Amino acid sequence: MQWFLEATTTGHKIALMVFAILLFAAVMAAILFAVDRPKRVPNWIVAVGFVGPTLLLLAVGLVYPALETVRGSFYNRDGSSFVGLDNYVTVFSEDNFQTVLFNTLLWVVLVPLVTTGLGLVYAYLVDRTRFEKLAKALVFLPMAISMVGAGVIWKFVYEYRPDQPGVRQIGLLNQVLVLLGFEPQQFLLNAPSNSFYLIVVMIWIQAGFAMTVLSAAIKAIPDDVVEAARLDGVGGLQMFRYVTVPSIRPALVVVVTTVAITTLKVFDIVRTMTGGQFSTSVVANEFYVQAFRQFNFGLGAALAVLLFLLVIPIIAYNVRQLRLAEELR
Repeated sequence: MQWFLEATTTGHKIALMVFAILLFAAVMAAILFAVDRPKRVPNWIVAVGFVGPTLLLLAVGLVYPALETVRGSFYNRDGSSFVGLDNYVTVFSEDNFQTVLFNTLLWVVLVPLVTTGLGLVYAYLVDRTRFEKLAKALVFLPMAISMVGAGVIWKFVYEYRPDQPGVRQIGLLNQVLVLLGFEPQQFLLNAPSNSFYLIVVMIWIQAGFAMTVLSAAIKAIPDDVVEAARLDGVGGLQMFRYVTVPSIRPALVVVVTTVAITTLKVFDIVRTMTGGQFSTSVVANEFYVQAFRQFNFGLGAALAVLLFLLVIPIIAYNVRQLRLAEELR
């Protein structure tokens, strides 16, 4: 079993990869053989052949690492001694980690709400206008950029140069401030405002997703509902408040929860733009720092478990709302 779990040399890793490929080919051949001869093979064997590899991969790639992470969170930095809940006490008691938790909470509250709000308003305003396709494409474009790429782009936007003779600003935002007669600012260094500037990047990326989903939901509102509301004298903001928003509530829930889960796992933006320094670190970044920079695997595992526990209520709420929506239909 150790041969499969601890590959240290390059040759060992290549051999393990070849074995995995051959095993996959053998399993697929067995499945095709079973399907090709339904009279000779019982149906339950065919079912196991199809479901078995998936369950095996889930067990090896998801369940086992999750259980090992939970177990590791109760041990010290190198896993040599049991420390109980000490790692969790550290996470909730030390000032540095309290800042991390506060930043994570700030991200999870602001990003989903602002993103969904902007996406909803934008989708409603451009719906059935002449330039609807172009307007939506412009907002959706950032979704095609990786978070690392977005972080690099916005790092140049926030770039700072000292306000001295002969020194030109290369950051777009600081150049605009200089042209308007203001002093350039170190946007990414000054806490706590630097966290808000990082949050702007995430909103910029996710607004396209929110707009696309909510626009589709708005278009799915039956025309007779809209016409009936107009005959009753409803229009403008009242139409938006009393007809549009209630009609697309399931889509709103999906967008808010999906963006919230994505935000909880945010790592790329923080790592690319500040490296988690200047009081900008979040749980996902701190997990990486503790486990792979400080080599404190126990504390890193505790942060990973905490991140997992934070995601569970959001998923449960999403599932519950989807079930309620299905019951109403």
